[in-house]
Amino acid sequence: MGFLDTLLGRSKPAPPDLDRLFALSTAAVTLEAATGFAPTGLGSVSFRAAEGGAFARLQQDVRELLDADEGPPVELSTDTYGFTWLLAEHRPDELPALVTDLHAVNSTLESGGFGPHLLCSLAGFRGTDGRRLALVYLYKRGTFYPFAPMPGDKRDNALELQVRSALGADLPIEEDLGRWFPVWGAPGL
Repeated sequence: MGFLDTLLGRSKPAPPDLDRLFALSTAAVTLEAATGFAPTGLGSVSFRAAEGGAFARLQQDVRELLDADEGPPVELSTDTYGFTWLLAEHRPDELPALVTDLHAVNSTLESGGFGPHLLCSLAGFRGTDGRRLALVYLYKRGTFYPFAPMPGDKRDNALELQVRSALGADLPIEEDLGRWFPVWGAPGL
């Protein structure tokens, strides 16, 4: 970063820190105690698929790695924006294993040179009243934000702000609310 960047108030974005994903396990305990939301055992990684054999082989390697356990096979889907979602599933009480799978997908894509294609990862939660919540990790920012969808493509902003307050000490929360983009219909919600 140069003198002109400093003078104009530009800052260099923080590099992604995939190890921050492991903080989800601790945050889940706090989240359940503060709000009653418990893990669903579902999580997903979103990325822009690249053309070519190298990416296809890497994607197949990721699927084989995650399908090696006794759980359900991972599912791939594409959303209306062209992003690919890889859905992993574990029992709700196995959040650390789910987080490990999400970390493995992100790390594999990053080490294969496809880090810039990563968008986000999320872990799903459900309240005792049936409401849904996701804790979304923004790869390029290295931060998390809560996303609480409601019927009719609406968001429960009050719940999202409540979760932000509850988890501020456990997770690096995205400060810029404009970056809390909705992930409507994301696998894992």
